Amino acid sequence: MKSEKNEEPTVTITNLSQLQTFIKDRNNWQNVFYMSEIPEVCREYPCILGIDEAGRGPVLGPMVYGTAFIPINEQTLLETLECADSKVLNEEKRDKIFEKICDQSGKIGWGVEIIAPNSICNSMLSRSKYSLNQVSMDAAIGLMRAAVNLNVKIEHVYVDTVGKPEKYQEYLKSIFPKLKITVAKKADSTYPIVSAASICAKVTRDHSLKVWNFTENLEVAEFGSGYPADPHTKQFLTDQFEPVFGYPQLVRFSWSTAENMLKNVAYHIECEEEEEQNTHPPNTMAITSFFKMTRENANNVKTMHEFFTKRNLSREVDF
Repeated sequence: MKSEKNEEPTVTITNLSQLQTFIKDRNNWQNVFYMSEIPEVCREYPCILGIDEAGRGPVLGPMVYGTAFIPINEQTLLETLECADSKVLNEEKRDKIFEKICDQSGKIGWGVEIIAPNSICNSMLSRSKYSLNQVSMDAAIGLMRAAVNLNVKIEHVYVDTVGKPEKYQEYLKSIFPKLKITVAKKADSTYPIVSAASICAKVTRDHSLKVWNFTENLEVAEFGSGYPADPHTKQFLTDQFEPVFGYPQLVRFSWSTAENMLKNVAYHIECEEEEEQNTHPPNTMAITSFFKMTRENANNVKTMHEFFTKRNLSREVDF
């Protein structure tokens, strides 16, 4: 159900209901990319393109990067649609503007990448460090590249910054040397096209949380906004943990909020690393040889306990 970054969408989203269905049908543990159908005018006339994110700070849920693009000669439409920084709009207003953007599919294109919580955690906790800033930059680059590959006639790109604007702008220009690029602080409140991208990102994140599918079969009535200061989020983190495996996939394990709480309530487990040996001493057998399948037990394979299957845990090594 997801769109590849260089392809036209296999699903068309024209309203909030379709957005929710699209999100609900995805796997929570995988990143999902969506790009709307490209208006023909965006292929014929020079366009501006904006990029912004939603959900960078929360301990719960995905981070969403959004983009929007429109011909330069049509950009006054963004003011008519009341596009503004999504953070200063309430949820009802954001939803209405998002549907207006969808209604203008003949002039405005948009896209999002939903970056799953466990994808963020795996990046930040990996041995070769992959920072949240780099995750953010790569998402922005992916959206820009998708628009370019789908033949959007981009003239100028506006991006809300991650880190120092000058350094980020120079980095993007090294990848897209033919494009005019402006990276700025608070670009979402300065440039309406970035505001439109911000709204698409924020609405997508809000509805991702509304239709979140707990594969762990949890019954959760409320978990709040996902921000660490939210009382409902704090209560969720207090109630919904497993002492060995920690939290459900909604939670970003790499956040200090979750990490500090687990230090107080979870079991302490130490994993020792074994030195790799390419050869075995003479006249000895590898330990795994004692666990190899024989014809007698090949048809008597034990299934995994539902605790593991519900959390999408799988064996990395078959004995």
